[in-house]
Amino acid sequence: MSAVLEPGISLRPMTIDDLDQVIAIETATYDFPWTRGIFHDCLQVGYCCWVIETAGDIFAYGVMSVAADEAHILTIVVSEDARRQGFGKSILEHLLNIAQQRNASVVLLEVRPSNTAAVNLYYQTGFSEIGIRKDYYPDHGGREDALVMGLDIDYYSGRKF
Repeated sequence: MSAVLEPGISLRPMTIDDLDQVIAIETATYDFPWTRGIFHDCLQVGYCCWVIETAGDIFAYGVMSVAADEAHILTIVVSEDARRQGFGKSILEHLLNIAQQRNASVVLLEVRPSNTAAVNLYYQTGFSEIGIRKDYYPDHGGREDALVMGLDIDYYSGRKF
């Protein structure tokens, strides 16, 4: 059930050379963006870091850690002009396939409740809410809670994401 990307659009591992474009998207998307150092560290420690690009222009990326039998999706971002075209779903499905290949039994993530597009995507993919982290995200008005969501990969063992 993996999304198929159009010709000329590729999904590939992120490299250090991609960080200028990734940071540009990150800072355009978030008031409290990840730093270059965070992305650099994710690459250095071997997290699953992927980008979607066309003609050398990156417009989406995702980062996931996998340890023991647990995967944790740390971020999925699509640039504003490329949203609502299925690219977030493509990265999510790709990361879920990697989690499955690496024998993770569960995939976890945090998401802002105010990010309704992301919350809906996760529900549609089979994630369920398993908790709330109080005051998890910085916000101009103080802090925002995070929904903690999980997906049991074993439940979907015969399914291709």
